[in-house]
Amino acid sequence: MTKFKTWDGLELSYREWPGDGIPVVLQHGVVADTNANWMGVGVVAALQASGRRVISLDARGHGRSDKPHDPARYSWSAMAADVRALFDELGLDRVHLAGYSMGGIIALLVAGADARVERLVVGGIGCGVVDLGGIDHRVITSEQLVGAMRGEAAQVPPPGSMFRLLAEAIGADLEAIAAAATGLNEAPLTDLSGITMPTLVLAGVDDPYAAEPERLAAALPDGRAVVVPGDHLVAVTDPGFHTALVDHFG
Repeated sequence: MTKFKTWDGLELSYREWPGDGIPVVLQHGVVADTNANWMGVGVVAALQASGRRVISLDARGHGRSDKPHDPARYSWSAMAADVRALFDELGLDRVHLAGYSMGGIIALLVAGADARVERLVVGGIGCGVVDLGGIDHRVITSEQLVGAMRGEAAQVPPPGSMFRLLAEAIGADLEAIAAAATGLNEAPLTDLSGITMPTLVLAGVDDPYAAEPERLAAALPDGRAVVVPGDHLVAVTDPGFHTALVDHFG
């Protein structure tokens, strides 16, 4: 893992695998990190097998990046700026970008503002983007996610229990995740018309956080949807998910 200082002074960690062609940049979901969202489930291996250069960023508050406990250090615009700062750090002028769950929202924001993104994959999100402008808080609210991080583990009810179990499994900083959830309590995507690059929406058939992915794909100027087996945590492990992502990036 390599670290760099982002636009507001935080040190963020990223990992890079060598390869050819336009680099693929990966942004993971909430609670997760590079290993949990991309390496451990086979996505990085599938991209490596296709010969691609791969770069994965640990978001602020996650993985090996700095983890402030102040909610003011977290916002969708801040996290999108972190991804663009990574592009600058590595001198990338052409990028293929993939994001999952929280990372999918971040990726949409980056793609709508940065012409360096030429192809896009977003996973683990669906009609919540169209209806609510971001994460589908009809399924889980920011308050529920915060409660899941701060409550007694054995007493955390669904849907927050899934995220608490993941946090404990990977050793996440619970207070940093709670701060991030508090800071990300907004709807950042009011207009999708500027996301004009070819975009693949990838979702698990049993993922409530990515309901009706076809509606999100239809709302994008050049979007299409692929549905694979699995729920929010399992879909990324499915070989069909890996194949669709790799094929979209060419």
